[in-house]
Amino acid sequence: MKKTIRVLIAKPGLDGHDRGALVVSQALRDYGMEVIYTGLRQTPEQIAAAAVQEDVDAIGLSCLSGAHNELFPEVMRLLHEKGADDIIVVGGGVIPWEDIPFLESKGIQKVFTPGTPTIETAKFIEQAVYKRDGITEEVFSGVAPERIDHIGIAVKSLDEALPFYVNVLGLTLEAIEEVPSQKVKVAFIKIGETRLELLEALTAESPVAQFIEKRGQGVHHVALGVTNIQDRIDEMKANGIKMIHDAAVPGAGGASVAFMHPSSTHKVLFELCEKTKSKEEAK
Repeated sequence: MKKTIRVLIAKPGLDGHDRGALVVSQALRDYGMEVIYTGLRQTPEQIAAAAVQEDVDAIGLSCLSGAHNELFPEVMRLLHEKGADDIIVVGGGVIPWEDIPFLESKGIQKVFTPGTPTIETAKFIEQAVYKRDGITEEVFSGVAPERIDHIGIAVKSLDEALPFYVNVLGLTLEAIEEVPSQKVKVAFIKIGETRLELLEALTAESPVAQFIEKRGQGVHHVALGVTNIQDRIDEMKANGIKMIHDAAVPGAGGASVAFMHPSSTHKVLFELCEKTKSKEEAK
């Protein structure tokens, strides 16, 4: 049976607007959570006390007044004082991007900026609570890529490009192979814990050939290492991301890959890349 998650939504400080908090509260209820809303102008002491008294799994703090850097950490301090460090705390409201690292360093697990779909907030809280409680039911939304698997670089000729990377830069060439699904010949070059992937088009119809014709040689894509690639694809589509591939296709090195369309990613071509454990260990 699915766990019923209890969430406290709170408005700390003198902020007198709660429309956004009410919208989030209703969205969490619609998702199946129990929500306690404390109302406007709550002190950190009142919020921490209510969270403990109501035995909540999570707290959502909303602030529009600009006092988040003082109020949010004070809530965290009081929770620690009460022995309630296990409560998941997230934030929202009008919070500048530059303040987010500071808030996260104080224990706020996630800050949702204006325009974030409410379903993302619900799924993040669910995932965080399930992880804390050791519940094995998988919640995929919001799972971050694990690493930069490689950076793809389009070149006209591997024979011409490789001397620079191997002889001048002194990097290690691992392997060269053809990838029929992408109509390319690929050279893997190891650099630290990641790789460069040089891409030479095998035909004029190859996406790499078309890329070079329009933009010239250079960085072609960034590959993000993931697990459960089909779930990641479905998640991206559910979040409005246009995918070039609706299902994974074979990639270089035995990987399963899928590309996001640059129109949905601020003009950067991102590849989702899943490699089997044995393949990665072999490398």
